[in-house]
Amino acid sequence: MIDIGYNATLVAIGAGLLGVAAGVIGAFLYFRKRSLMSDAISHATLPGVAIAFLVMVALGGEGRNLVGLLTGAALSSLAGLWLVHWINRNTRLGEDAAIGAILSVFFGFGIVLLTVIQTIGAGRQAGLESFLLGSTAGMLRADAYVIAVGGALALIACLILRRPMTLVSFDAEYAATQGLRPGRVDMAMMTLALAVTVIGLKVVGLILIVALLILPAVAARFWSDRSEVVALLAGVIGGVSGAVGAVISSLAPGLPTGPIIVLVAAALFTVSLILAPTRGVLAGVIAQLRFRHRVHMRQGLLALAHGHRVHEGYTLRLLRRAGLIRADGVATSEGQREAALAAQDERRWTVLRGRPEAATLAAHYDGLTPIDTVLTSDQLSELDRLMKNGTNHGHATNRRAERGRSDG
Repeated sequence: MIDIGYNATLVAIGAGLLGVAAGVIGAFLYFRKRSLMSDAISHATLPGVAIAFLVMVALGGEGRNLVGLLTGAALSSLAGLWLVHWINRNTRLGEDAAIGAILSVFFGFGIVLLTVIQTIGAGRQAGLESFLLGSTAGMLRADAYVIAVGGALALIACLILRRPMTLVSFDAEYAATQGLRPGRVDMAMMTLALAVTVIGLKVVGLILIVALLILPAVAARFWSDRSEVVALLAGVIGGVSGAVGAVISSLAPGLPTGPIIVLVAAALFTVSLILAPTRGVLAGVIAQLRFRHRVHMRQGLLALAHGHRVHEGYTLRLLRRAGLIRADGVATSEGQREAALAAQDERRWTVLRGRPEAATLAAHYDGLTPIDTVLTSDQLSELDRLMKNGTNHGHATNRRAERGRSDG
């Protein structure tokens, strides 16, 4: 077993709790289509960190107190969040334009302040640049406690508010009829995202914390269509990313913590993208191949039923592999039987689609679905009776026409 030390264990636990909270909250931001709002929140924290440092130094403090720095970051990001809402409400700019304007201005201002801080004696050893990409090297035990407790509290708040956030995310108008105020719920959601962003500054960094809010949610979405399952999986993926990334960073102190955590989250996202059973790339490729197989088999059997020769290479290979045609292209007895069944299925669909009262059932027709998976045995018997009556009626009509021609 790897011994990473007590402080590193605390950091890993804190990063794991932070990842769980970020994943769950990020899932609701994803449902609400507000994921990029976390980008504005994160970039707006930098001026607050710098100003908090300057204020603490001016008051005679050390300036590196994590609680003080995070308080400054929270106030700064609150100001950025309020400005985004104000611009969106009072100007013609959309939310995306407001986010771009605020994050660029706040981030630029923060970089200027960091440059100024580096020119003063206390600023050279402040280590504020670690808030850009995250770093756990030299983190105090008290700092690890702050991150762990903050992540746990954010997660608890998210669990308490999960029902109103779910309702507002999917149908704000219905949520309003249930007595909820969508505006307040949105603000609570943004506040939770702000809390996770501020708590995660030291571990992940303000540039990359947005990835911890987005990647677990979109990775979880590949595995389920149910919102509660997606939120749960996002929390698990975020927690694993945070804990594993922090452990790897502690074993290789020269590597920045934030990028390692994000790379772990990106790896889990890639696995989900490829291997998810219904939405993954591999599942899509397999489904496409199966669909192609069904189309060619169906068309090949219908061609055999009408006495036509099959010339398409892939269809020939499928029919031969299934033992439905011989090497010379002539149908085997099994192929004749399957072709007759395919032709009967197509005739049944033709009769069903011609009956207006069966429009709902006929809507299942796609040229591939067997009709006996849509209709009951009684319905099939009735359909066969209609087909037989229609055939007899057609023969009688032809006989009357022939008699009329002979009489003439």
